[in-house]
Amino acid sequence: MKVALKCMITNPLKYLIIIVLLLLTNYNVQAQVPEKQSAITGKVLDENKEFLPYVSVKLHQVIDSTLVQSVQTNEAGIFQFSKVPAGTYYIEIDLIGYQKSINRPFTLEAGGQKVNLGVIVLQSPVQQLNTVDISVKKPLIERKDGKIIINVSASPLTPGSTAMEILSRVPGVTLDNEGNVSLRGKPGVSLMIDDKLTYLSSAQLANLLRATSGNTIQTIEIISNPSSKYDASGTGGIINIKLKKNTSFGTNGTLTLGGGLGKYHKSDAGIALNHRSKSLNIYGNYNYTYNKQYENLFLTRSTRAATEITYYDQKARDAFSRKNNNYKTGIDYFINENNTIGFMLNGYVNNYDGTNKIKTTIGTQRGKIDSTVLGRNSSVSQYESQTYSLNYKSVLDTLGQELNVDLDLSQVHNMENAHYNNDFYKARGLLYGSPLIFRNLTPSKIKIAAGKLDYTLPLPNKMKVETGIKSSYVNTDNDFRSEQQADEGWKNNESLSNRFSYKEGVNAAYVNLHKDFNSTALQVGLRTELTHSEGKSITLQDEVVRNYIDFFPSLSVNQTLSKDHIIAFSYSRRIDRPDYQSLNPFIYYVDLYTLSQGNPALRPQYANSFEINYGRKKLNISFGYIRTKDVITTTLLTDTIKKTMLLYEQNLAYRRTFSATISRPVNLTDWWSTDNDITLYNSRFASPELMGMPFKNEKTTLELNTIHTFKFSSTLNAELSANYTSSQVYGTYIAKPIYGLDFGVNKSFARERANIKLGINDLFDQRQIKIRSAIPSQDYQLNQKQESRVFRLTFTYNFGSNTIKAIRDRSNSSTSEQGRVKSGN
Repeated sequence: MKVALKCMITNPLKYLIIIVLLLLTNYNVQAQVPEKQSAITGKVLDENKEFLPYVSVKLHQVIDSTLVQSVQTNEAGIFQFSKVPAGTYYIEIDLIGYQKSINRPFTLEAGGQKVNLGVIVLQSPVQQLNTVDISVKKPLIERKDGKIIINVSASPLTPGSTAMEILSRVPGVTLDNEGNVSLRGKPGVSLMIDDKLTYLSSAQLANLLRATSGNTIQTIEIISNPSSKYDASGTGGIINIKLKKNTSFGTNGTLTLGGGLGKYHKSDAGIALNHRSKSLNIYGNYNYTYNKQYENLFLTRSTRAATEITYYDQKARDAFSRKNNNYKTGIDYFINENNTIGFMLNGYVNNYDGTNKIKTTIGTQRGKIDSTVLGRNSSVSQYESQTYSLNYKSVLDTLGQELNVDLDLSQVHNMENAHYNNDFYKARGLLYGSPLIFRNLTPSKIKIAAGKLDYTLPLPNKMKVETGIKSSYVNTDNDFRSEQQADEGWKNNESLSNRFSYKEGVNAAYVNLHKDFNSTALQVGLRTELTHSEGKSITLQDEVVRNYIDFFPSLSVNQTLSKDHIIAFSYSRRIDRPDYQSLNPFIYYVDLYTLSQGNPALRPQYANSFEINYGRKKLNISFGYIRTKDVITTTLLTDTIKKTMLLYEQNLAYRRTFSATISRPVNLTDWWSTDNDITLYNSRFASPELMGMPFKNEKTTLELNTIHTFKFSSTLNAELSANYTSSQVYGTYIAKPIYGLDFGVNKSFARERANIKLGINDLFDQRQIKIRSAIPSQDYQLNQKQESRVFRLTFTYNFGSNTIKAIRDRSNSSTSEQGRVKSGN
């Protein structure tokens, strides 16, 4: 049984392709059965007898006005309804800028017939506003379908900013410099890009977010309780970053140029091109960013061994630069109006170059220096990735029956080289002993194969079924080598070197049932995931093999009390698997006295999450509760023998969080509007045993977010954003309050084709992270201050066709697995 299971997991795409072919064959056989139903055609023109393309035309039953089908006119203004059963119908066309058109009812007889409704002319309104341009823009924050949607592309603070900086300003989201994300006090948040999950360690997440330019982001969606359709990862919820899509038909593009200034200069540039015809869509984009930054670190700690106490004071200055090259190209072929196949290639080539100067003073009394260590460290890294994606989409009928298939192959190559040079001084500053010089070489290779199939089936009586399967296989190879400088050159330190391989296969299936009643919407879902993993230290000849199956139910009920009153309840069970690097047992030096180490014994964490939401007009109130078992936590542990600090991932018994949020947009004047959020949550981390004694860390936290939008004219607006988070807990440490203020101005011109945005992040240079230990036996205080006050100026220009027609929204099936490798962005 074990051999068969492993074979299934390691060959997922073969079985997925067989299933897809069977489904498509079944569909084609069914399509050959003759339909004794009717077809309806017609043509839509304006007052000047010009045809109107891409207009929505709706077919209703006369008896109860039920919507039967909805289609769009083609480039010649012609529409067609097919497979229409016998009955009496009418056509409705409602287009902005024209009077609504409803034609006279007509009857279709049994046996099938072809009906031509002829030409339908849309009339302009009797009263029109002359010399007035009306542009409808989405609000900065929307709440719908259980999501909070941040339309970041509308913000003047977005251009030139990174995704990490943008996320730090999102209401309810907390993000530290190491990439740890919390949503209303709930860690374990999964990141999605274009509706596909990424499983990231904190360092990997920080690298990815720092490399993702805000220029490429359209919206950010916050999903606190996802349904079973989504991957089960993400115990704290999901944040979905949706990238911009070109929405024009024809040949068009966007050019972006930007620069920034903080302590060091920054620059970014990008170009996006798109060409779409009736049967073909070709697109591509390239973005380059250069960002040089600094970080100051101050660490004060002490270690106790028997009766002896040793005090350490560390001051470090990091200066580092990132050069990121990201690209995407693809082609979609529209076989016919219902079937599309597409291919996409995307990837990156990113480089990192950093220097670190660190001074560590050591003494047996506070303020007394017995010795000093000066470290001069440097690192050079390169990260490359390519992903090949094949997608097929079939619209099986006009009622909403759809089939989507994604097949993906990804390859990632990373190389990190870190060099450490440490000199030792006596109390009076005299050099003693030989310098300690060593280096770490960390090459890694990752291969990912993944595929998924999603099927949607509408049913009578306002019901809909969503179902699908997904299979993925990941193979990683990390060859970590630590070398020490000797007289004869570099010599491998076998005690610190390690080669680690990891293989993981996950097979998943889900089903979601939607049912709409008169005033109630119900959704019930179940997802199951079968996991097989093998983590092997080749150096230590130690292997950890796991096989487990899990079930993840979800439930949501939305009740409309009245026109302006809605109440909703949701529940979901979710999982977070350890990321690949956290399972690797090698020891990695941050500096001579700070180390990090993976833990191959890490177990997945599971969470049960409940939420109640109440909406009254623009007021939104939510209450949440989540309890996570075996919570994966980064602990900072002190080695009293080696007198070092170790960053180590381990499972605590549980984490639970109560939360309450109030959100209320307020329009102060016709040119000044605000979005305001207040969140209060209480979090507790606990374990019956940690470092030989029971552990509990609990605190109540207040979060305040307010965004003020000023619209001075149709082409000039500004934004002021402020946020404050009081003291909070993260596993085994406590973070002090953090706050800041951001400001931006946006000006468009040249008929809104050109745009200039000026943004100032952290206007008063106040954002910094301060933490201290929550374990009584440990003594440390850490202060991290990154370059946060940056002035940015960005210019964008849109060129080419502006007629309406969106390119296909594409994402791949392996994004979730790719996210669990270090992108180095």
